[in-house]
Amino acid sequence: MYGLVYKSTGSWYTVKTTEGQFYDCRIKGKFRIKGIKSTNPVAVGDEVTFELETNGDETYGIITAISERKNYIIRKSVNLSKQVHIIASNLDQAFLMVTLNNPTTFTSFIDRFLVTAEAYDIPAVLLFNKMDSYDADEKVEVEYLMDLYKSIGYTTIALSAKEGDNVKAVKEMMVGKTSMFSGHSGVGKSTLINALEPGLELKTAKISEQHLQGQHTTTFAEMFDLSFDARIIDTPGIRGFGIVEMEKDEIGDYFPEFFELKSNCKFNNCLHLDEPQCAVKAALENNELAWSRYRSYVQMLEEDVEENYRMDIYKEK
Repeated sequence: MYGLVYKSTGSWYTVKTTEGQFYDCRIKGKFRIKGIKSTNPVAVGDEVTFELETNGDETYGIITAISERKNYIIRKSVNLSKQVHIIASNLDQAFLMVTLNNPTTFTSFIDRFLVTAEAYDIPAVLLFNKMDSYDADEKVEVEYLMDLYKSIGYTTIALSAKEGDNVKAVKEMMVGKTSMFSGHSGVGKSTLINALEPGLELKTAKISEQHLQGQHTTTFAEMFDLSFDARIIDTPGIRGFGIVEMEKDEIGDYFPEFFELKSNCKFNNCLHLDEPQCAVKAALENNELAWSRYRSYVQMLEEDVEENYRMDIYKEK
């Protein structure tokens, strides 16, 4: 039988067949040693082959194969630093929800997400949420960030999931596609999804006043079919986003504005650090590139690979 993975709980997977039936499935132990160096060999969005088994009154599936993924989005596992975690696969687009405060989404975190999306050919969209809660100065800061990422080529949308402002624009982008929603806990993912499809009634939680961080309301990634011909993958709130499977000399290629200038550098293997006649450094000095983006890039080059999942704690200077 063939199906699509809709939910992963670590040991059990909910799979929907082409006929629309749902089955709880597991994987055999040997499946874990076939070169898949991930904490979750099967991810939400995977197309799988499975066989049904019956044990007493219980019928469940055994996943025997995963079809080749067209793409996936991945991060370093927080608890097991030498392993990776596949957040979701076979995506048409990924939405990153960003909030200026309560909680703060730093540009270093945004840039790591965008670099990973670029590396795995996943179109990324930035959603600047909670616009209803910002004062005039904060709205100016959001507009600056939106203009920054727009100038690079990313789609940015300012919205208020709570008030329903611009939710329609997000909905229109999702029709006919499988979309992943990600971001820190508390940025409003569940609130937005409930606004898009009120019948889902996903659990939401208030921000922790003590730490100004969101409380986790989504434990595992899960995909939902929506009434307007769309699929959505809701993911757990992410504290850090460690990049993996990238060589130092290719990270700059996933910054579109750097890659555009790369051919003008004196050296083909320029890392845009201390090399002479570097087009990227020249553009920075002329204020043609954002210094926040360059700082993110340098952090990715210099960080200890065993600790890069915590790089969201770097506050912009």
